[in-house]
Formats: sequence, structure tokens, C-alpha cells
Amino acid sequence: MSQPVQKLRLGALIALVVGSMVGGGIFSLPQNMAARAEVGAILIGWGITAVGMLTLAFVFQTLANRKPGLDSGVYAYAKAGFGDYMGFSSAWYWISAWMGNVGYFVLLFSTLGYFFPVFGEGNTPVAIGCASVLLWAVHFLVLRGIKEAAFINQITTVAKIVPLLLFIVIAAVAFKADIFTRDIWGLGNPQFGSVVDQVRNMMLVTVFVFIGIEGASVYSARAEKRSDVGRATVIGFLGVLALLVLVNLLSLGIMSQPELAQLQNPSLAGVLEHIVGPWGALLISIGLAVSLVGALLSWALLCAEILYATAHDKTMPAFLKKENANQVPVNALWLTNVMIQLFLVITLFSHSTYTTLIYLASSMILVPYLWSAAYAVLLSGRGETYEGAPHHRIKDLLIGLIALGYAVWLLYAGGLKYLLLSALLYAPGVILFALAKREQGQPLFSHVEKGIFGCVIAGAGLAAYGLYSGVLSL
Repeated sequence: MSQPVQKLRLGALIALVVGSMVGGGIFSLPQNMAARAEVGAILIGWGITAVGMLTLAFVFQTLANRKPGLDSGVYAYAKAGFGDYMGFSSAWYWISAWMGNVGYFVLLFSTLGYFFPVFGEGNTPVAIGCASVLLWAVHFLVLRGIKEAAFINQITTVAKIVPLLLFIVIAAVAFKADIFTRDIWGLGNPQFGSVVDQVRNMMLVTVFVFIGIEGASVYSARAEKRSDVGRATVIGFLGVLALLVLVNLLSLGIMSQPELAQLQNPSLAGVLEHIVGPWGALLISIGLAVSLVGALLSWALLCAEILYATAHDKTMPAFLKKENANQVPVNALWLTNVMIQLFLVITLFSHSTYTTLIYLASSMILVPYLWSAAYAVLLSGRGETYEGAPHHRIKDLLIGLIALGYAVWLLYAGGLKYLLLSALLYAPGVILFALAKREQGQPLFSHVEKGIFGCVIAGAGLAAYGLYSGVLSL
């Protein structure tokens, strides 16, 4: 007799959203932002991000409620609106999810390297060996059950929020307005360029710290109440937004932009050390370690669930939907963690690759975000599911258009380099797509999809040539 399906309550869903978003990014935010923009542009950038990401959160909330049958995560919206291949391409952001985990492992042991030199920058043989042990410990923990792993994620989410809140209180007391307003528009720093350039340069950083906003949507099939999916997305987003903005802006009133830009990451440790001394760096380092372990757990869950959900509706090959006795997608989890292990080994030989991969992960996540917003516009534009509710239709159409515009802006902000490199990673995914189509006895592409795949292949070819010739680099 099979066990009952494990259901997740609102608190667990919120913890998955927050746990997925609050990883290592927030602890490096002061330096990452100060290296790209001054106070004025940062304020404008956060304003754009707040509106854009909030509308995206509302899109996920609206689609979760209006299309309850699409309970396989954000990729299902692309598939329903724009066909099988676009759905598959949106699901292929699985790559960005596990690439982020590789970065988390290296950052975790780089932080420990501050206290234990044997770990170096997180990519020494000892560091990679310990990271591998931790990877498989997380793997076997998740195999014990989704609900148990989600409960542990709730505990680590609370544990990592505490040092961030403590930082905010201490930094608010130490904040100096004259430092904050010293050079608001970066006019004293010609390398920044115009305000528009500064805003554009900081946008991919804001995307990276918000990756995971779709976490509750991925688990919609396992939610105890369907309405909790949208609520968890919005509540989690608003909480994380407040944390990010406060950490970033308060830091700009503690140290000057050049000082922040020169800090070693995790730069939040350097800022707190500047205020209270060495124990501040220790506190933030411990908080970062807890945060990264929690994020690793969240993303281990998400990566496996992405493949499992897509295999369940035949977008991916059937072998990926196999579950163990604890209802954990075992083959999906093994495939994900084998890929992470492979790239951990690669970091031994390519010392700087993981940082670029994290920004590449940010670029790849834009595909499902863009198609989700486009599907929301499609639904409200047609009036589908809005019979007898015209005022809701107009409101949702407006929100969807803003979210779509924001996603397009992010593609522009990311630049051509990451767009081409993304195409290089999307192209090989056609192998799994072809396997799934063959299992169903269906043709590989429709006429329109052939054209889309042709564009992907062209982009991949340009990226490969760019890497070979040195025009592009990882």
C-alpha cells in the first residue's frame, strides 16, 4: 500500500521561497553593488527591481489560482501558452539551478578558508573533497523525504535570518548620512559611466539574489492548499526584498563606495567588522555558512522537483519521474547531484569559472520568467478564465505587461555575452526533449519550433566560436 502524498503547508512553502532566495548573494551585496553603481543609481535600480519582481510574484500568484491544473511549476505556463519546446526550454533552467549550487559550495568553503587556510578560495583539493562529502550528505538527507527536508529547511531559514536582522539593527545605529550622500550620482567616478549604465550594470546582481522566487510554484502539486502557493510567493518576496534593500543601503552609509568596492566577499562581514571589530566578521561568516547550507538544501529539493514535474507531464523522459518509497524523485536527484559533482571537480582546474556560471545562471532563469509573464498577458488578453470579471482582467493584463517589460529589460541588461552562452547550454537539452518525444511517438518539432530551435543553434554556434577565438570567455 502506497504512502499518502506528503503535503506542504504555507510556512514550509514560504521557507522554500525565502530559503531559495537568501543564499550567498545577500552576504556579498555591499561589494557587488558598490563595484557597479553609486547611491542614486542603486536607488533607481532597486525601485525598478521592486516593481518588476513584485509584478512577477503577482503573475505567479494569479496563474497559480487561475490555472490550478498547471501544477508542475513555472515551465508549465510556457508549455501551455507557447508549445512543447518552449515549455521544455523553460524547464531547462534546471541547469541554472544546479550551477548556482556549485557556486554556493565554493563560496561556503571560501568563507571557511578565512579561518582554515587549507580551504583557500574554496577550490583547493581539500575544499572540493569536503564539498563533495557535504553534497552527498544533502543528497541522502533529501532521499529521506521531501517533507522532512522541507522542515530542516525551515529551521535553517530562521537561523540565517537572525544575523542579517542583527546586522540591520547595528548598521542603522552606525549609519552616517554624510557618507551616504557623498557622491550620489557617481560623478566623481568616470568608470561608472552614465546613470543608465550604472542601473543596467547592477540589474543582473538583483536577478541573482531573487532567483528562487518561483520556488513555491515548483511545489504547487505538493501544497496542502492551492491558494498558499501564490501567498507564499508574495510574502516570501516582500520579506526578502526588505532584507536586501536594507542591507545594501545601510552599508552605503557605513563605508564609502571605493571602500566597499575593494572589500573581499562576503563583503557584509567586512562592513560589520568595520563597525564592531573582528567578532562582526565571525558572526556574518557563521550566518553565511548556515545560509549556504540552507540554500543548498532548498536547491537540491528544487532541482529534483523540476525534473520530476517535467517528466510527469511527458516534457522530459519517463525515467526522471521514478520515486523512492519516500516519494522523492530519486533519478532526478541523482542526475542533478552527479552534474554538481562533475562541476565541483572542474573548479579544481578552472579557478574563476564558477563566478561566471552564477551570472550565467541568472541569465538562464530569465527564459521561464519571460514566458510566464507572456502567458499571463495571453490569458488576460484573451479573457480566458475571466468570464464575468472584467475588472480583474484589466488589472492582471496591466501587471502581466509590466512583468513582461521587466523580463525583456533584464535580457537587455544581461548583455549579448550571456544570451549567447545561454544558447550554448540550451542547445544540448534537445537530446532529452527528443527522448521524451520518441517515447510518445510524436514528431520532434512543429514548424514554428523548428525556427526557434534554429535560432538556438545559431546562438550556440556563435558562442562556441566566440569561446574558441577568445572573443567570449567563461
